[in-house]
Amino acid sequence: MADFSFDITSKVDLQEIDNAINQARKELANRYDFKGAKFSIDYNREEKKITLVAGDDFKLRGIKDSLGMRLTKRGISLKSIKYNEPEKAFEGNLRQIVEITDGIPKERAKELAQIIKDLRLKVQARIEEDKIRVVSAKKDDLQTVIAHLKSIDFPVYLQFCNYR
Repeated sequence: MADFSFDITSKVDLQEIDNAINQARKELANRYDFKGAKFSIDYNREEKKITLVAGDDFKLRGIKDSLGMRLTKRGISLKSIKYNEPEKAFEGNLRQIVEITDGIPKERAKELAQIIKDLRLKVQARIEEDKIRVVSAKKDDLQTVIAHLKSIDFPVYLQFCNYR
């Protein structure tokens, strides 16, 4: 009898993040409250980090709001980004590093596997690098797992793919 399976992943489209950042830059350059203000949004694709720099806390919040709105419109979950604490930068500005989470971290993968195990269904959850493969002899059990995981508020954005 053939086994059925699906993968749980958390992939982020880095090009869509780049597009959202460019849109946020254009929007902020045209906003009245940002006229003449020094601010920047820098994106390091290799390190998966965004650096926000603004003159004060109000402007930093405005940048975060604009960026968050653009990311959401482009289909990027806000669970995929983590804002670090703002820090003092040059000339009295504030700098904030935003980390992009691509893939499921090991600790979160273990939590997810435990949640699946606690359902007491005849399924196996294997952690494979930055994804989890769930295998079962019954499609209904796999669908139950997917429905349960969609119903909980897990701190990492989850995608379900390769359903066979």
